[in-house]
Amino acid sequence: MKSFSVRFLTGNVLKILGAILMVVDHVGFVFFPKVMIWRYIGRLAMPIFAFMIAEGCRYTKDKLRYFLTIAVLGALCQAVYFLFDDNAYLYNILITFSLGILVVYALDFMKKSLIDASVKVWVKILSIFLFLLSIAFAKTFCHFFVVDYGFWGCMLPAFASILDFRRVDCENIKAVDKLFLRVLTFAIGLVIYVLTSPKISFSIYSLLALPLLLLYGGQRGKWKLKYFFYIFYPLHLAVIEGIYMLMI
Repeated sequence: MKSFSVRFLTGNVLKILGAILMVVDHVGFVFFPKVMIWRYIGRLAMPIFAFMIAEGCRYTKDKLRYFLTIAVLGALCQAVYFLFDDNAYLYNILITFSLGILVVYALDFMKKSLIDASVKVWVKILSIFLFLLSIAFAKTFCHFFVVDYGFWGCMLPAFASILDFRRVDCENIKAVDKLFLRVLTFAIGLVIYVLTSPKISFSIYSLLALPLLLLYGGQRGKWKLKYFFYIFYPLHLAVIEGIYMLMI
């Protein structure tokens, strides 16, 4: 008989929960803009997905494909926004996460280079430079364009990946690669995001996602649902917008 674990949530369950919370947020934004409880509940969605983006970077077997899937879908969604709304200016959250993935990849390369004694010094220096360059690129992009959740939102997956040593060939270093510690570093990033947010009293509800992440068991779940989540984001926005257009 299997023993009960407090970390019983799978990645699929967290993503489904995040999707539900995201729908609540967007329904509230479109149909009930004066009823803030919808938006407060919806604040939990972004941290959940940001952490799961980090998990996607951790376990993906094809880094380029993972990045391109998020980035291309984000670009397509953005093109639709610009096509149908002349006043559209906010770059969607998939763009946010695309920038975050680039930083995570640069961070991963730097960690492996610095830890591996066989790597040449110039490669180690290059890895540090590329990591700093990825941060600078994300910062510059967020400076010139209005990105959903801003620069610190882009950085959240990287905070969750600081202690990710899954691909590092060093058992002593791997000893600190614990899920609880990855959630802890992510929490630090989330607090920074809240404190730097223009609306702290609004963003602070994002912290309520942390207890849910502590219930994550580190497993994906039985079903392969990643393509469902890729489709869900643009689809639910189209449905909400379609219903709104029919009502006005």
